[in-house]
Amino acid sequence: MTEKRPLILVSNDDGISAKGVHELVRVLSGIGDVVCVCPESPQSGMSMALTVNSPLRVKKLEDYHGAGMYKVSGTPVDCIKMAVDNLLERKPDIVVSGINHGSNAAINVVYSGTMGAAFEGCAYGIPSVGLSLTSHNEDADFSPCYPWIIKIVKLVLEKGLPYGICLNVNFPAHYEQFEEMRVVRSCKGRWNDRYEEYLDPAKRKFYWLAGRFENEEPESEDTDEWCLNHGIISVVPVMLDPTFPHPEQFSYLNSSPDNQ
Repeated sequence: MTEKRPLILVSNDDGISAKGVHELVRVLSGIGDVVCVCPESPQSGMSMALTVNSPLRVKKLEDYHGAGMYKVSGTPVDCIKMAVDNLLERKPDIVVSGINHGSNAAINVVYSGTMGAAFEGCAYGIPSVGLSLTSHNEDADFSPCYPWIIKIVKLVLEKGLPYGICLNVNFPAHYEQFEEMRVVRSCKGRWNDRYEEYLDPAKRKFYWLAGRFENEEPESEDTDEWCLNHGIISVVPVMLDPTFPHPEQFSYLNSSPDNQ
């Protein structure tokens, strides 16, 4: 009796045309049956946003390396919901989101549409992984990531992940090969953002987001940012449930206004 191949659901936030998702589909098609459901246009920074005020449209595209390819007129989370609830005949064995063009380390995990798709898979109880390369180059070289992606996906399929936990994996760019991968924590830091002002041809003001990431602990060797700055693949287990682990510290809120 032939063993059933795992069903792998692939998505991203860079859109169905991005090189990273096509490379991911090609690599994973060797270890499972792949269905790729992605936004029809880039959705970076969408986190776990849903489309609620307009209809969603889905279009089936030509298969790619044996994988079913669909584009959705919505967000990465829309894509996961559409795939699991409407497009797939059975529940996926794993959700793999990426390969993202650009880092999703540190606080970027909060904003990331790539990780939004992984979190949504996690919410369905499906082992889920987000993959990112720290390069925004549309023609970035993803090939050094391939053996590590295969290793990660095979291990997650074999061992699973705890409920409510998914993996945020980041690969440093511009390396011909990687020697090490570490499970670490997210770096403490924030974006020093600003909205730069411009004028359009009609002399009307508009604004464009700019800024840079500020690492608050550059010497801490147990963080994703430190790993990426030293040529090491970072793996951060992240939780869907953001509840503070010691809510009893806020017990002073357990009183009515009359007792103040």
